[in-house]
Amino acid sequence: MADALRHKHPFIFASVLIGAAAFCPLIPWFWCGIPSGHDFEYHLNSWIEVLAQWRQGIIYPHWSALAHFGYGEVRYIFYPPASWTLGAILGAILPWKIVSGAYNWLALTLSGLSMFALARRWTSPTSALFAAVFYAINPYHLVIVYWRSAEAELLAASYLPLLFLFVLELGEDGARVIAPLSLVVAAAWLTNIPTAVMLMYSLGVLALWAAVSQWSWKALPHVAVAIVLGMGTAAIYLLPVLHQHSWVNLRQVLLPGIRPLENFLFTVTRDEDHNRFNRIVSVVALWEIVILVVSLWIAHRRSSKRIWELMLLWGTLSTVLMINFTLPLWNHVPVLEYVQFPWRWLLCLNVVLALVVVFALERWWLRVVICGIAIVSVPFVWHRIQPPWWDTSADIQEMVDNQHDGIGNDGTDEYVPAGADPSDIDQNAPLAMYQGSGTAQISVEKWQSEQRALTVTATSPGNLTMRLFNYPLWLVDVNGHLIQTQSTDNTIQMIIPIPAGRSRIQISWVEGWDRKVGGGISAASVLLLGFLWIRCKHSVHLDTSAKANA
Repeated sequence: MADALRHKHPFIFASVLIGAAAFCPLIPWFWCGIPSGHDFEYHLNSWIEVLAQWRQGIIYPHWSALAHFGYGEVRYIFYPPASWTLGAILGAILPWKIVSGAYNWLALTLSGLSMFALARRWTSPTSALFAAVFYAINPYHLVIVYWRSAEAELLAASYLPLLFLFVLELGEDGARVIAPLSLVVAAAWLTNIPTAVMLMYSLGVLALWAAVSQWSWKALPHVAVAIVLGMGTAAIYLLPVLHQHSWVNLRQVLLPGIRPLENFLFTVTRDEDHNRFNRIVSVVALWEIVILVVSLWIAHRRSSKRIWELMLLWGTLSTVLMINFTLPLWNHVPVLEYVQFPWRWLLCLNVVLALVVVFALERWWLRVVICGIAIVSVPFVWHRIQPPWWDTSADIQEMVDNQHDGIGNDGTDEYVPAGADPSDIDQNAPLAMYQGSGTAQISVEKWQSEQRALTVTATSPGNLTMRLFNYPLWLVDVNGHLIQTQSTDNTIQMIIPIPAGRSRIQISWVEGWDRKVGGGISAASVLLLGFLWIRCKHSVHLDTSAKANA
């Protein structure tokens, strides 16, 4: 039955096998708990809050109301929506204690299926399946699962094999590749900014080399159109980011410790915790690079020259950028510094590694040995350098309760209003505090994520200092009149001037023009992509009919 399924429905068979392989990294969770990597709390808190906002009727959240213990931040404007949307969907149908596991399993499975689509184009179905399984559970993916919990980055890994697939098909299919390549570009920007930056530079380098090596520049306009349409499709997210980036402390993402300078392979800093993790990822990277070099050398005689050259180019680019002598490039090449960690290029390197192993090694036992050697690097660093950190179901429930009870979470400094210092906030401050020569009674009628309403009866004019960071997209109405708010000096909290007597105050989030325009650009781009897709399908049909008649 398995053989029949493999031959008649190879994609279904591959899905089952890849899904089973993707489940294997989750087995230790049954005994150890839930890995609580660097970004675990950030992502889980986001998923919980997004689901709560959906239930309030907010389809596309903007303001993370529970970040910084209720002062908020514009997390959902600046952090791409794919990962927090998927996490919230899983949270709506599964218990929160297993949502992280389900998310990781799904991301690993999608990565494997993406590699299967790539490898099947150039190898046998059996070899493609091996490459897919290895890519899904490659050592760096396991580092993300156990130590990093970088959920958006893990999901974005599923797009990179498709990028390589469409670059390889540029010379043959030309304009037919524009639509799917555009979707890959859009998906990357809507999932993870560092991966999108790496994808864009990878696409440019690979496409340029393909054009130069074949002495044909016809593919470059197709790539340019694909990039424009891909960015246009993601404009609903990208345009607000580009317009509002000066309103927040975005440069906080490049503070000491998280800059490229401190994160090249085997870099040593004064922070021992940082050094310990850097050794983990550096050992895994070195292990993979050695296997990649040997496999490329063997594959040179066994694979297509064009494919081998592109694998060599991408593998070399990914390796070199992880070494500290490339620091001038990181400092001067536009937006490359926002990748933050040079070892993130392992995401790209692993596409080449999984593909080249099946080109280089024909015998199954050799493939299993080599891939086993690569994967063994993970338990090696686990036991010799630093084991993962683990949470229990009770820890997860505490996070859920903190969200539901309005206690909130730490938040991230880069998404607070420009000039705000979250370390100076008073976590015990009331939702609204009157300041004036008299006294005031404050009654909070509504306190939702993007809608707040309260009534104040004051004996004299004064100001209300809100437990809320002041952001330009908050609209404040006092007794039916829009008013101009002020901000505290250091924490940039909202200050609302009020008259004596009874005042009704409404604070509402308003959609900026950038989101509306971006949404229009995205809609137009999607329609154009649909038109191109249909036209290309029609062209293929005509070509097939012409060949049949001939």
